[in-house]
Amino acid sequence: MMRAVIDTNVLLVANGQHADVSPDCVAECVRRLQTIQESGIAVIDDGYRILGEYQHKTSLNPPKGVGDVFLKWLLRAAGNPARVEQMPLTETSENCFSEFPDPALELLFDAPDRKFAAVAHAHPNKPPILQAADCKWLDWWPPLHAKGIRVEFLCPGDACAFYGNKFPGKPLPALPG
Repeated sequence: MMRAVIDTNVLLVANGQHADVSPDCVAECVRRLQTIQESGIAVIDDGYRILGEYQHKTSLNPPKGVGDVFLKWLLRAAGNPARVEQMPLTETSENCFSEFPDPALELLFDAPDRKFAAVAHAHPNKPPILQAADCKWLDWWPPLHAKGIRVEFLCPGDACAFYGNKFPGKPLPALPG
């Protein structure tokens, strides 16, 4: 059974809320969310930081896209440990967690993204973090990988293209695997 920590941008891409991604990227995000909804396990934090971010950036009433439908499922399933696993996080200061795998790396991370790495690291099975098109994760995945955390890029082509646009002249980082 697939279990994963899901970055908010996967829901947004599946909703069609990210104008610049490829149709293949949208289709892959939709497929992954539906797979987890049908037969997987979503891993979140027990303080509902991840759910709160999802709710802030999506639309529940009425749900308009696949990401919204996934969130609605997640809210209903949150109390069922067979479908949603909630990991306790210890927030040492705002958006800083004792469960984050690498204190030096934590300072290089966007503050709102730290919870995903902390949740993955806190989980005994170290589930992968599903990432759609946030190119900053291309710099973060190698040090996370060194600590046993896998980042799975659902849209590697899109992430690389965004990286090239955002950091012109900087060499493109390698992709995992």
